[in-house]
Amino acid sequence: MTHSEKQSGWWGGLNRYQKLVFAVATLAWMFDCLDQQLFNLARTPALNQLMSGADPALIKKMAGYMTSVFVLGWATGGMIFGSLGDRYGRAKMLGITVMLYSVATGLSALATGLLDFGIYRFLTGLGVGGVFGLAVALVSDTLSQDARPRALGVLQSFSAVGNVLAGFIGLGVWAMQAGPGHWKWLFCIGALPALLTATIQMRLKEPEAWVKARDKAASEGRKAGSYGDLFRHPVWRKHALLGMLLSCAGVIGLWGIGVFSTDMVGDIIANNLKSSGVADAEVASQKQKWMSINLLCFNAGAFLGMLAFTRVAVKVGRRTAFAIFFTCAAVVTVFVFQKLQTTTDVLWMAPLMGFFQLSIFAGFSIYLAELFPTSLRSTGVSFCYNVGRYLAAAGPLTLGALSAEMAKNAPTVEAKIDAFRDAASWMCLIFLVGVLVLPFLPETKGKPLPED
Repeated sequence: MTHSEKQSGWWGGLNRYQKLVFAVATLAWMFDCLDQQLFNLARTPALNQLMSGADPALIKKMAGYMTSVFVLGWATGGMIFGSLGDRYGRAKMLGITVMLYSVATGLSALATGLLDFGIYRFLTGLGVGGVFGLAVALVSDTLSQDARPRALGVLQSFSAVGNVLAGFIGLGVWAMQAGPGHWKWLFCIGALPALLTATIQMRLKEPEAWVKARDKAASEGRKAGSYGDLFRHPVWRKHALLGMLLSCAGVIGLWGIGVFSTDMVGDIIANNLKSSGVADAEVASQKQKWMSINLLCFNAGAFLGMLAFTRVAVKVGRRTAFAIFFTCAAVVTVFVFQKLQTTTDVLWMAPLMGFFQLSIFAGFSIYLAELFPTSLRSTGVSFCYNVGRYLAAAGPLTLGALSAEMAKNAPTVEAKIDAFRDAASWMCLIFLVGVLVLPFLPETKGKPLPED
């Protein structure tokens, strides 16, 4: 570490252009996560209007389908744009993906039926999926070895900032009492990050390390970003497959379990209010309010959790950090899903679950980039992070089917909520997969990025 970095931290050790790269990549990922969470807030209200008069159970089932469509688009976009980022440039592809998810999010507000809504969600997923691998590779190839892990941990922590912004936007739209069509406003706001693409296209250049790797691959008759090269090389293949299993544990845990805590909170609050004789209009309003508050609390905890993971990973190593936080994520998530009962519980349980569930994602941003060479970095990171999305797409369906099976003989609303709690708790076993795969992966703490 240089003298200036010791004096002023990793940020002070960056030059002006490195700070610009970090800021643009971080904003791209933050707005990416904003769009993800706006969808979680808008999903059920949108389907209530698009499927007006349908059975509530069918609407809930379709919400799971739409989440799966979005996650499938996410996985596909990650695979495609990760490879294109290695082949044609991280900065160029990052601009394209931000524009894609912004425009498709805005188009979601114009949906008139399930088919076009699903198409727009898939297109949004394509753009959303491409951003992570590109942003991580761009920062990794631009910053120094000492600054890189800390910067990537902070970059990932801003995903929680995007999620919190979504929660505030949800509360703001709720306060405006925009009526049944308020979900359209959420998607319109989600289109604004398209403005960021102008900065990406005009100010950023491709990293020197990427240019050298591209030219070297060309001189050897290869194309950077080749999945064939990724899987032909024994080391990179091993890292890709094991890194994918590691990522699956976190991704499925979040998208198959964690994001549905918002729906559970909404159902619990609504049931409590109805039992107290509150009017239906007020129940709906309070339900939306507390779903947004849950999102805020969850992500406030997540922000702190990702910063904590970064410190642990830098201090004691990547594998030890993953083992600690995966184990805690499993235990805490079961506890929250089983015990949450009141609005007071939301205020402290949601941050606790967010702290451990999303802290793991800071590890992905730091660790996955350290497993692959420059010519395959975006491809490898995107493969690991996004293949899990294909499996995660089945998570909402599995949770829905499992909870429906457990609720078959449930006579009351409370019993159905309890069935959902139990289904989510059993699914928390997925976090342990992340622990089991760690002994087979390398420790990369203090080591330079690998090269071809």
